[in-house]
Amino acid sequence: MISKFKLKLKLLVDMNIVIVGAGGIGGYFGARLAEAGLDVTFIARGKHLEKIKQKGLELKSIDGNYTVFPAKATDNIIEIENPDLIILAVKSWQVKEVAQQIKPVLTKNTIILPLQNGVDNIEKLATIIDKNQILAGFCKIYSKIEDFGVIDHFAYTPELFFGELDNQNSERIKHLKKVFDKASFKTIIPKDIHSEIWKKFLFICTVSGLGALTRVTIGAMVENVETRNLLQKTTEEIVAISQAENIDLPCDIVATMMNFIDKQAYGSTASTQRDIMEGRPSELENFNGYIVKQGKLLGIDTPVNSFTYYCLLPQEKKARS
Repeated sequence: MISKFKLKLKLLVDMNIVIVGAGGIGGYFGARLAEAGLDVTFIARGKHLEKIKQKGLELKSIDGNYTVFPAKATDNIIEIENPDLIILAVKSWQVKEVAQQIKPVLTKNTIILPLQNGVDNIEKLATIIDKNQILAGFCKIYSKIEDFGVIDHFAYTPELFFGELDNQNSERIKHLKKVFDKASFKTIIPKDIHSEIWKKFLFICTVSGLGALTRVTIGAMVENVETRNLLQKTTEEIVAISQAENIDLPCDIVATMMNFIDKQAYGSTASTQRDIMEGRPSELENFNGYIVKQGKLLGIDTPVNSFTYYCLLPQEKKARS
């Protein structure tokens, strides 16, 4: 139980924070935490890591630029000693592998905060790491790697949502809120973190697969009656799965979500859609694939998600090969 899990509270500036994955998400939040004077180490690799070591991590942002220099960065997690907080900013399909990598450096007080898209990341982590050390979380952000060592935050002031798995306002949650509030991004502890994770998942899963399949923008899908209808049916199938898993979503969530999709900028695309279209490994398995799998387990038909998933699966397999 969380009540038996004692967090060693340190002075905020002494908190040892590790960012696993220094891309658009990890690079942004890590840079802002470092800017606030916190002790941050980035786990990166390749030329991105080389550039960070040489010239620091440069953040270009609509909310103000900042360069972390010198930046603490490595590709060897084993070098990390006594981490207080590890933020996982990798892709959903990398979670289990990363969990195995970080396990040897965890102390009994280390907190793990996953920020992946998808709704089964906690389940994956808990097969490897003590569930009491895991928080639930996600973020809303528009950012990307512009170049090696450079993060571009190009729209929307980022928001970071997090909470205990049982939604309790624990001492470590209060402490983390104070830590994050030192940085220049918005932090939110929702009443029900799982409901909020599913709301984001509902949007991302709905637009990503069909966007990759049609290879057009959200606006182009919305303006066509037939593809908009497919978007709505995709949403309805996801909501059916969430209801079967006892997720507390508003009764009008389908209409609310479609209204939200309708209002997206015409040229918008989802990151998973872009990954698929550009031939990179994607989170297809964790999005439409997850809905198809759960549909089979729960006896719920998911024809649109199944069509989307199985049409894109050969390309996904090719990208991973």
